Amino acid sequence: MSVVRVPPVLREEAGGAREVEASGETVRELLEDLSSRLPQLGERIYDGEQIRPFVNVYVDGEDVRTLGGLDVPVRDDSTVVLLPAMAGGCGR
Repeated sequence: MSVVRVPPVLREEAGGAREVEASGETVRELLEDLSSRLPQLGERIYDGEQIRPFVNVYVDGEDVRTLGGLDVPVRDDSTVVLLPAMAGGCGR
């Protein structure tokens, strides 16, 4: 199983966990496994077909969008990082 790092903004949906395990031979399979076990987290990062536009997913430090998308292979010892985009500022 791969380790999936969960940022603070998504930890509530992961039951408070900083890291969770998920399995799959590709990013798609891994996200489907993650979504089936932690549906609230899955809904925030994956729409069942694509990674949501405001979420970046990294496998071993590389953005999956630049590696080829959801069909990128994932090894059992891979580290996957979920990184939602953050926005903010002063709305004067």
